[in-house]
Amino acid sequence: SLLSILPERIRMSLQNEERLAELIEVILDLGRLPEARFSNGEMYLSETEITSEDLQQAIAKVGDFGADNRAGIERTLHRISAIRNRRGDIIGLTCRVGRAVYGTIDIIKDIVTSDKSILLLGRPGVGKTTLLREAARVRGDQKRVVIVDTSNEIAGDGDIPHPAIGRSRRMQVPDPSLQHEVMIEAVENHMPQVIIIDEIGRELEAIAARTIAERGVQLVGTA
Repeated sequence: SLLSILPERIRMSLQNEERLAELIEVILDLGRLPEARFSNGEMYLSETEITSEDLQQAIAKVGDFGADNRAGIERTLHRISAIRNRRGDIIGLTCRVGRAVYGTIDIIKDIVTSDKSILLLGRPGVGKTTLLREAARVRGDQKRVVIVDTSNEIAGDGDIPHPAIGRSRRMQVPDPSLQHEVMIEAVENHMPQVIIIDEIGRELEAIAARTIAERGVQLVGTA
């Protein structure tokens, strides 16, 4: 779990917190107090500042950081994002809780199952990726679905996808700058009826999305 990568004093503080089920993320910044952010507020987790040893202990327990400075914990949906200094050393971690929440697309299920392409918009943290994950599970029971998982955030870290995506297949992206190529590769090589993708943010990705739609493949994505 996410708690397992945290220094013991921080882990113990969180385990005794009655709002643990509402935890959104834990912030570990070098030389500053560790902080927990909940859906209804924030709190410091220790009166001792984060040290380099604390950060290294956490880093050693997660997967490799990609070009987007993101890593994960295998077979979970948690995301660890790094802040680096000018030398490339990690001096901060944002440990984001990932949860599989079922039934979240009920209110838009008729749209998701209509075969029309959908773009979900919203500020960070409102649940766009959670909706995508649930859309993949629901559509996977009806159609051939391929997830282009740029940061392994939809289906979790590691080579075996999290069960929350159901029967959908997942393609990983070696580098975020190659996301548009993997989008096209998914269509050309694996004959999907639905493509699921998180964070369409560059012009090449928008062009790839249009190409996919023009080929009659439903695209469900976020931006």
